[in-house]
Amino acid sequence: MILGIGTDLCNIERIERVLDRYGDRFRNRVFTETEQRKAERRRDVAGTYAKRWAAKEACSKALGTGLRMGIAWKDMAVTNLRSGQPVMHVTGWAAERLAEMTPEGHVATIHVTLTDDHPWAQAFVVIEALPEDDAARPTTRRLA
Repeated sequence: MILGIGTDLCNIERIERVLDRYGDRFRNRVFTETEQRKAERRRDVAGTYAKRWAAKEACSKALGTGLRMGIAWKDMAVTNLRSGQPVMHVTGWAAERLAEMTPEGHVATIHVTLTDDHPWAQAFVVIEALPEDDAARPTTRRLA
């Protein structure tokens, strides 16, 4: 079952201006060390940060709160699998909110996708709950 959906569109040039103006102050307030290392290794530094910014916004919307009610920027973080697939991690109040909204006997999964086409970066987040029995079974899910 779908617990939440969120999307966000972010202007890469706006993030670039914020990085130029506030630098580490902005990076350290919004992004985890892992996210910063990933972005700083990329050719499109601002684009990488913009996609992660959008993912955090989208995740907060999918959690049903937006960036209020105690969620901190660093409570949501994007990493990548070896395949490049982005993965959303939540800690702190975001993790508490996710636990609250997950029905008993279910396991929540956060799906995230990122894209960019200069000057835009976009993220889409879907939070899904699967029965614990189904979540533990490594099967391919088929459409009915």
